[in-house]
Amino acid sequence: MDKRMFAIFACFAVLLCGCVKKAQPATEASKDDQIVVGFSQVGAESEWRVANTESIKAALSVENGYELIYDDARQEQENQIRAIRNFIQQNVDYIVFSPKLETGWNSILQEAKEAGIPVIMIDRDIIVEEEDLFTAYIGSDFRKEGEKAVVWLENLLEKQGRTEEPIRIVHIQGTIGSSAQIGRTSALEQGIKNNINWEMVAQECGDFTRAKAYEVMGAILEQTKDIDVVYCENDGEALGAIDAMEEVGIKCDANDGVIVISFDATRLGLEYCLKGKIALDVECNPQQGPYVDAIIQKLERGEPIERENLIEETQFDCFTITQKMIDDRKY
Repeated sequence: MDKRMFAIFACFAVLLCGCVKKAQPATEASKDDQIVVGFSQVGAESEWRVANTESIKAALSVENGYELIYDDARQEQENQIRAIRNFIQQNVDYIVFSPKLETGWNSILQEAKEAGIPVIMIDRDIIVEEEDLFTAYIGSDFRKEGEKAVVWLENLLEKQGRTEEPIRIVHIQGTIGSSAQIGRTSALEQGIKNNINWEMVAQECGDFTRAKAYEVMGAILEQTKDIDVVYCENDGEALGAIDAMEEVGIKCDANDGVIVISFDATRLGLEYCLKGKIALDVECNPQQGPYVDAIIQKLERGEPIERENLIEETQFDCFTITQKMIDDRKY
């Protein structure tokens, strides 16, 4: 190789190396710029919960500038506490979690506070000793959801001329101690106090699952089949209760059978509502990912945020629901 060719080759090599060296820091910088979020989901017990998880994952994606560390607690509070502690040890930028229960979070959230990591709760609320142990709450007003259901039932029974005859109610509760269970339960119990002809004939925990609700409803039906209303605290429980009732020949129908009330308004729940098997389905919106993203972006810019962020929700009943309403849903 002559000197001229060697010089050209050497220059080309230097330029090539320079390009490689410049490209590497750019890649590292983009990764360093990602916002790291630890997300502890309570579980995957229902269609609603799966939709909620997917909403968070979609909003806090790599494409949107996030690194999401996801943990499924499998319905155990201990697993959530362990996951949050791991997030703290990994020095994440933010912690997002949907708490199984309202209580039992003071110590772990104190650890997050001391580490300087903002905590955002979704779906369910908690009770803490100090308000500044978490930064924001995104979710539903569960008491208001229950009150909507009670008012709707009162109006239906009035239209049917059943304001004086005994109304026998079976109540299938969600996970005991969760804010969804507490809010929806308290609304029904107040409704029973306000309506002297309403009677609670059974109150059992269905743990927000179809299988457990089917089991407890089956046990209730062995004791009595004289039932006017079944109030379930989510769609999974409503489907399980309907399964059990239909097995013994009980018709679920708002006009001519048992009135089934449910919460969540998942696609499957609304399909049952369209068939008339679920009389009322009060929406609990799982699309909370965009709300989380919006709050994090405000915090990143140093802007003030609302501590409580309640999501707008509606309700569907078997008299007015249409297939188009179901088709237009995002979940």
